[in-house]
Amino acid sequence: MTNTPSATDLAISLIQCPSVTPNEGGALAFLDRVLSPLGFEVHRPTFSEEGYPDVENLFAKISEGDGPHLTFAGHIDVVPTGDESLWSLPPFGGEIKDGMLYGRGAADMKGGVAAFVAAVLKFIERHGEPKGTVSFLLTGDEEGPARNGTVKLLKWCSERGERFSDCVLGEPTNPDKLGEMIKVGRRGSQSGTLTLVGNQGHVAYPHLAHNPLPVLARIVEHVSKTPLDHGTDFFQPSNLEFISLDTGNQTWNLIPKAATARFNVRFNDLWDAQKLEAFVLAEAEKCLPSDDFKLSIAVEPDGSEAFLTKSDLLINRFSDAVKSVTGMTPGKSTDGGTSDARFIKDYCPVIEFGPVGKTMHMIDEHVAVEDLERLCDVYYEFLVNYFLLKGEK
Repeated sequence: MTNTPSATDLAISLIQCPSVTPNEGGALAFLDRVLSPLGFEVHRPTFSEEGYPDVENLFAKISEGDGPHLTFAGHIDVVPTGDESLWSLPPFGGEIKDGMLYGRGAADMKGGVAAFVAAVLKFIERHGEPKGTVSFLLTGDEEGPARNGTVKLLKWCSERGERFSDCVLGEPTNPDKLGEMIKVGRRGSQSGTLTLVGNQGHVAYPHLAHNPLPVLARIVEHVSKTPLDHGTDFFQPSNLEFISLDTGNQTWNLIPKAATARFNVRFNDLWDAQKLEAFVLAEAEKCLPSDDFKLSIAVEPDGSEAFLTKSDLLINRFSDAVKSVTGMTPGKSTDGGTSDARFIKDYCPVIEFGPVGKTMHMIDEHVAVEDLERLCDVYYEFLVNYFLLKGEK
């Protein structure tokens, strides 16, 4: 008879904690109560920054002798539920119906956190503490501004002398079936604003003004239709999307002096922020009809770079675990949005693998109970491959 909690049991308890960003909601306290009695060294640092909410985080580790340091990373914060009356089951109830566990965070990503915690506890129960270190790197700020979460927690760990060998991030990476996909990198993300200045005037006398809006509309159309690239061996083509046009004009009879167009680019490893800024500005300038218009561009300072994890040992051992449990050879993907892997990759190789993500952020978010337990099995098999198979790390 085992006292080790199942992935499903842990997931239910985590879902019942209303940890909407930036509130911890009891989720980290619950994990502390689970891990501390088992010999884990648990820390719950809270980080602050002016203009952003304080965020509590958790770092827990268990060590036995020299060896690699494997960390499992994730977040316990969730997006708001929306109108709770639209849910068929309470969003923080953690209830099971027809083999599905329902609740906010079931897929993104309390299910993943529960599965890798359960896997580590099962490994310790069967094999003892690993010859090396296993840790959990958990934040409450992934769904928020990401200022007082993983980025500061990693720095905090580094200043304490923690050196990570590899990381597995439990984000919901599988599109349809568990075992389909491992994330081995991510596209970068860069936001920016084009500002076009003309000459303000009365709408009845357009010849005395220079209206920036029609020109900016041509710029938006041209830049949107111009491909950035055609993809690479590991990345899909980059894409630029305009997300708003604005003048701030509240008057019906006034030609505005200036107009702005905001955009976001999801880009592969052919680009960086500087190259993107130069490209967008050069293409936009092709649409200027005269020197009567002044064009400028400003990129946001918090963009993320594209990256690719190149650790064959990490990827292959995890792929072997996935195939052993699911019978599927997972594809290696870099698509989708951003994640906290963009911070972790500066400290160690990182891959991502977690539940099927079809319902993340949706009303009636859910995950299959069978998938949760198989995900736990994948993490467990990977731990065996990582710590018990011979071979240099």
